[in-house]
Amino acid sequence: MASQNIYLPHYSVGEDCYREIPFITSHFGKKAIVIGGKTAMDKAKAAIQQGVAGSDVRLLGFLWYGGDSTLENVEKLKENPLVLQAEMLFGVGGGRACDTVKVLGDMLKKPVFTFPTLASNCASCTSLSVIYHQDGSFKEYYYEKQPACHTFINTRIIAESPYDMFWAGIGDALSKEYEVELSCRGRRLNHLPLLGLGIAKTCTSPLLHLGKQALEDCKNDKASSALEQVALDIIMLTGIVSNCAVHQNQPDPKDNYYYNSSLAHCVYYGSSLIPACEKHLHGEIVSFGVLCLLTYDGQFEERDRILAFNQSVGLPVTMAQIGLTESALPVVAKKASSVIEWTYVPGSPTKEKFIQSILDADAAGRKALKE
Repeated sequence: MASQNIYLPHYSVGEDCYREIPFITSHFGKKAIVIGGKTAMDKAKAAIQQGVAGSDVRLLGFLWYGGDSTLENVEKLKENPLVLQAEMLFGVGGGRACDTVKVLGDMLKKPVFTFPTLASNCASCTSLSVIYHQDGSFKEYYYEKQPACHTFINTRIIAESPYDMFWAGIGDALSKEYEVELSCRGRRLNHLPLLGLGIAKTCTSPLLHLGKQALEDCKNDKASSALEQVALDIIMLTGIVSNCAVHQNQPDPKDNYYYNSSLAHCVYYGSSLIPACEKHLHGEIVSFGVLCLLTYDGQFEERDRILAFNQSVGLPVTMAQIGLTESALPVVAKKASSVIEWTYVPGSPTKEKFIQSILDADAAGRKALKE
């Protein structure tokens, strides 16, 4: 087996964690460019400036990332004089902003530090980025050589973030345990994916036990213990799993593996081609995908437990709630069968069984709504 470099995420968390920026970045340079979403930078700008005040860190400016994690936006940023001058890249915002900056840093060989302003996914601390076509449909994964050098999780900013994004983040994180377990099943795992599988099994419980309270606290802009624990679950627990469960682009294909996600995300990527699904958030669709995965796998008792949780916090339990119709399922299944997750489903997955699992999960959800 070829040699490996192992990077597990580093992070700071708390309402005042930005004051750690000068210490954490001191070995990487002094000149930083901040790149992110417009709203995200508006919310984080003053806190970042305050965090570096009186230190050697110099902020060269604040740049919009382009609005989506596309290679076209990365190419535009690569030509920006402030980016070229910077010694460090600060990625601020949600998953697509952080993914864009991670790709940019990998291409330019510059250190990246991430500042998630939403607890909506684990992108800020993973070593892979989701790349989209310019029309918003899924294109491919980009695999960085390492995750961000450090992630700063400001719980005050997250507490004041849009409720729906935090809500969808819980939906996305719900998938981790079930997807990794399914992808790893029946395989002989070496140290790193075995570690990832072990951590994945810790992801679900905090969401089920603290998720409802954390959402209430987010609604009230309260940086509570429950909100912090759920944010760490969404961003860090799932992110650590991702860094353990993915090993791609190796000289010997036998050394490649991808256990990070599975059929729940297949539902999402297939749905990205359906116009009616475009108004729904990533984690929102993935949370319904979890019900489809558990149905596909015959875990009906567990499916019903997650279905009940989804109902309790308003996450979707039917196709209609995410804009899917039965007539769209062949398109969803065709796209699903083309992504890397499909190749790691145990046995011989078929589009027909995948479609049936969606229909059966939908039927269970519709039944629950009537009760």
